[in-house]
Amino acid sequence: MTQIEVRGLTKRFGRKVAVDDLTFTVEPGRVTGFLGPNGAGKSTTMRLILGLDHPHAGTATIGGRRYRDLPDPLRTVGALLEAKSVHPGRSARNHLRFLAQTQGLPARRVEEMLDLVGLREVADKRAGSFSLGMSQRLGIAAALLGDPRVLLLDEPVNGLDPEGVLWVRNLMKHLAAQGRTIFVSSHLMNEMAVTADHLIVIGRGRLIADASTAEVIARSTGKTVRVRTPDPARLTELIAAAGGTARAAAAEPGGAPTRDGAAPGGPAAGPADGATLLTVTGLEAARIGELAASASVVLHELTPQLASLEEAFMELTSQSLEFGVRDAGAAGRAGGDGALGRAARPGQSEGSTR
Repeated sequence: MTQIEVRGLTKRFGRKVAVDDLTFTVEPGRVTGFLGPNGAGKSTTMRLILGLDHPHAGTATIGGRRYRDLPDPLRTVGALLEAKSVHPGRSARNHLRFLAQTQGLPARRVEEMLDLVGLREVADKRAGSFSLGMSQRLGIAAALLGDPRVLLLDEPVNGLDPEGVLWVRNLMKHLAAQGRTIFVSSHLMNEMAVTADHLIVIGRGRLIADASTAEVIARSTGKTVRVRTPDPARLTELIAAAGGTARAAAAEPGGAPTRDGAAPGGPAAGPADGATLLTVTGLEAARIGELAASASVVLHELTPQLASLEEAFMELTSQSLEFGVRDAGAAGRAGGDGALGRAARPGQSEGSTR
């Protein structure tokens, strides 16, 4: 069983502790997401696992061995840390051929990987002309070249179009289903929510959470209950007396009716039954149902609403942010059409070249 084991891992850069006594295990057979704010130590941790940096304390092993002690590294571990690290003057095909020759891999694997990642038509173009999305595909091809049992991928969907993102998601799930160990970092919470089975969350180099994706979301306090009733005033009183809060659901922006048929600006009411949609916090759905039953209040809907992974992540890491963020409105007013405006403009599409 080839798993990644990190034990007491510590790395300092001068006075800054980038990784602080970190311990976790990445198990085979599932996709493990690696999450944390900017500066949390994710990339440093991956570099330590791959032997690209040396820890001040602790160990990082793959299948019980340090990376440098693996007899055939590319056949055991595939990694994508920096998509643009390829020599810009080398073609995609020659880059993969070079890697294959250094590890004694058959030449046919190069052609198989070019087909797998969709780069066959541009295989003889210089890698320096590739867009970020194309570079990501080449990096994934290199990581898979040795048919490894372990994959470490740092932001693998950066620069990919929606079709490419879906392809990477399905690829990781397929490889995990084969019993491989998949460790992937990403800032895209929505993507991690549908891709990762398990999550490792760190902040300021320390472990914050090590649990299934469902458990991380369920732990969030941002849970609400969606309730629809024709007697909202009475139910609101009952909920308040029990320590909860009920608010009429707001109409959708832009003047359109809500999905329950409410007029813009007012509470959401069903078009046929006259029921009002409420959002309740502070009480579980079962307790709300009991309160309604005790007072003979009719309920047309009682649906628990879990927080999103993004909300759960923000809550988990709120005390571990390395860099503060100004109010977006103030930043926009200060920036005008300068740096902020320029940064907001879309870049090249995945399929384009420079």
